Amino acid sequence: MSNPQLETIFPCPFSKNYGIPKKQAWLLLKVFFLYRFILSSLFVILFYSRFSSNIIEARYEQLYLTTSKSYLVLAIVSGLCAFYPTIKYTFQAQMVIFTDIIAITLLMHACGGIESGIGILLAASIASGGLLVGGVCSMVFAALASVAVLSEQAYGLSINTVTFSSYPSAGMLGASFFIIAFLSVVLAKRSEQSDLLASQQQQTISTLEALNQYIIQHLQSGIIISNQEGQIYMTNEAALYLLEQSSPPVQLSDVSEQLSLLFSFWLNDHKQESLTLQRPNHAAIQLRFSLLPTEQETFYMIILEDSALHHQQLQQGVLASLGHLTASIAHEIRNPLSAISHAGQLLSENPLLSPEDLRLTQIIQNHTKRVNKIITDILQSSKRQPSNREKILLDKWLKDYLAMFMLEQGLTKRLFELVFLQKKLYVLIDPGHFKQIMDNLCVNALKYGCIEQGNIIVQVSCLQKSPCITLIDHAPVLKSEVIKHLFEPFFTTSSSGTGLGLYISRELAQLNQADLSYSFTGQQGCFVLRLSNGEHRKIEL
Repeated sequence: MSNPQLETIFPCPFSKNYGIPKKQAWLLLKVFFLYRFILSSLFVILFYSRFSSNIIEARYEQLYLTTSKSYLVLAIVSGLCAFYPTIKYTFQAQMVIFTDIIAITLLMHACGGIESGIGILLAASIASGGLLVGGVCSMVFAALASVAVLSEQAYGLSINTVTFSSYPSAGMLGASFFIIAFLSVVLAKRSEQSDLLASQQQQTISTLEALNQYIIQHLQSGIIISNQEGQIYMTNEAALYLLEQSSPPVQLSDVSEQLSLLFSFWLNDHKQESLTLQRPNHAAIQLRFSLLPTEQETFYMIILEDSALHHQQLQQGVLASLGHLTASIAHEIRNPLSAISHAGQLLSENPLLSPEDLRLTQIIQNHTKRVNKIITDILQSSKRQPSNREKILLDKWLKDYLAMFMLEQGLTKRLFELVFLQKKLYVLIDPGHFKQIMDNLCVNALKYGCIEQGNIIVQVSCLQKSPCITLIDHAPVLKSEVIKHLFEPFFTTSSSGTGLGLYISRELAQLNQADLSYSFTGQQGCFVLRLSNGEHRKIEL
């Protein structure tokens, strides 16, 4: 997209290398109009003034009066065209210089020729032509002015109003026109190049500043810039969202007294780079402080991160360090386990075994299958890829998912009921991880829920601007001891379970900056999956 201030016009059709920024060109034309208006007004005023005889001597009064009045009218008309542009700039600029040459030459002749001194005013018009038009055209105007002065001298000589002694002055005046035109063109080019460069640099600075502001405002982490007294100079959208502020606060104490105290504590002890802002009934916020020294003043930057994001970063580090270890252990266990399973199967095929011995071999087979299932889950957990989150509309995704889940499970009866307390909610999550979490929750609901009391309810709502999915399976509330270890690996209340389903589901949720928890209302327990809001997507660093 072009910048209107940097659009260039080429007033001289013979020189395409010389261009003037459009805005500046019209401004120069308006300034030149003011000069012409003042000059033409002075010519008219001097004619009627009692001091005119001491300043000018109009030998041909009628010619002087007609030319000065016409010059004033033309100046006014050109000014209207400059301030209300209906005619192209190139034509206007060329016409005002051309009319100046004619008008000043006639006024010079009316006042006695080159000796009147009026001819020197043509130098100002030629210099203006170099600024307004430039290029070859300025030299053409210099030539026209020189020809006009010499022609006026020739005409004056023919009617015996001037002598041959005036020719050197006319020649020197004409030569000065060319010198002035050349210098004005050179200076105009340098001036316009400097202005263009300054405008381009200003545009670059403005663009970079806009980009910086966009990046800061769309960072996933909250940013607060303040001085030592706690006065806030800037906050981004993420900070306002995390702190639940509708407008930018002025002081840190306006946000939270605890935040102001933590900042003061950090000022006294810079070793504590990371602190935690605890808020009642809200998730904790991780704080990081750093210095921002400038030439004039030292500022301080406070970085705020949601506990979910902070936990996600920790989880990624833990998974990266434990992934290789768990995979190695699982492979080492699977090899002897395969040998045990194979030996047990061969032993069960022995016809001499008693029924009691066959029962023992069956126990061996069942438990080797269970251990193998645990190993499979561990390998699947260790091979998880980083979260590739996408913006998903919950309404459509859940409807499609439940239809596919019932088909995969071979359910002919409708056992799930989808309830929307709020519609058109967008979430930010990896679709593969989302499906795996919902698979574990729905399978557990079928296995441990009380279906005879009603359909399993999948309820969609919004809690503190975060979309939530609540799975109600009508099961009794779990004991406090069970809830305490519910999401721990290998913890299970079933003899056939591995105890990894809920653990993996919570790990996947945390990888997507979501949270999976167990809750209860009255005598019923439920699982709550709190997701990241897709409408508040930020730049992740």
